[in-house]
Amino acid sequence: MPNKSIPNRGWHFLQIPGPSNTPERVLRAMGQPTLDHRGPEFGVLSKRILGGLKKIFQTDDHVIVYPSSGTGAWEAALVNLFSPGDKVLAYETGYFAVLWKTLAEKIGLEVEWIESDWRQGVNAQAIEDRLKKDSHKKIKGIMIVHNETSSGITSNVKAVRDAIDHVHHPALLLVDVVSSLGTTPFYQKDWGVDVAICASQKGLMMPPGLGFNSLNEKAREQAKQINKHQSYWQWEKIIEMNDTGYFPYTPASGLFYGLDESLNMIFEEGLDSLTERHRRLASACRVACEAWGLENQCLNPKEYSDSTTALIIPQGHNADDLRATILKEYNMSLGSGLGKLKSKVFRIGHLGDFNELMLMATLSGVEMGMELAKIPFQKGGVQAAIKYITDHNR
Repeated sequence: MPNKSIPNRGWHFLQIPGPSNTPERVLRAMGQPTLDHRGPEFGVLSKRILGGLKKIFQTDDHVIVYPSSGTGAWEAALVNLFSPGDKVLAYETGYFAVLWKTLAEKIGLEVEWIESDWRQGVNAQAIEDRLKKDSHKKIKGIMIVHNETSSGITSNVKAVRDAIDHVHHPALLLVDVVSSLGTTPFYQKDWGVDVAICASQKGLMMPPGLGFNSLNEKAREQAKQINKHQSYWQWEKIIEMNDTGYFPYTPASGLFYGLDESLNMIFEEGLDSLTERHRRLASACRVACEAWGLENQCLNPKEYSDSTTALIIPQGHNADDLRATILKEYNMSLGSGLGKLKSKVFRIGHLGDFNELMLMATLSGVEMGMELAKIPFQKGGVQAAIKYITDHNR
């Protein structure tokens, strides 16, 4: 049922860090009649999509597509690679890193947890130091989140791979790229990422419903050694059928139409232009936030996220009250604080199908909302962002 307390006036501004806005081209593509997922037309579509996914993951190897959320893709990666009792190393960067760690524990893995304060990215040296102590090589995998939307932090994946290689440790590197793929530079092959985990609803500009595992041959060979207690998630069976363009289960064929179109849009823009657009708009957003005098949840400017900005509400105020005011008055949704950041942080999503005018509207809504909610801030953030955008016009 619609929320009748919110007037139906104009376009709803969905400025959460995901699901992101779905472009009209993608929505129209998904409106096509249901396709026979065993017929020749689907095989052609599927192979085209799998080829496009390899390009965006920057890999020559296999990309698995599941009808699932990102959580399903997390679990798929773990159950293919590890058995109950295996040890993995995970790093705390925010709410989603915690959720992934909890899932690993629930399926029987022993998780060694490197704690942090949700204000900085993965410390590659801390991982290297821990691996040096693992003389018996009991750690089978390392789990990190590339871009943590709960805290607005992007970690240096290449530095983590270099740390692993420096101590010649055989552990597999698993990276969550749910909110970085299509928004932030990511090079799976060049960075030595064994498995990248993603979902459809953020940089890929799709509704939720598709999960991805992009794996290299090292990960595939490791998965072949595991006693298989799973069926649905099993990579090898899917890879075998994908060679012909089909799946061992019923795929989300309606979403495949949309994914095909979203990949067309991404490659029309070009990956380099795409990530540069996200960087420029994110920078303009942060210029506005600095002008307002609000504190960024991420402490290190080198780790600022290009898909999400998480801002700390001034002491004595409630971020959820501000979000509610903005939703009621201006029909715009902002991201909430998650976990231990609840009511302390609000988050601005600036990812996917997003441009300069959308950013200006978003920032205007935040500034007007803070005025109404009597949040202490310095005016002029929108004007500062406008100046940044015009000064950095392509």
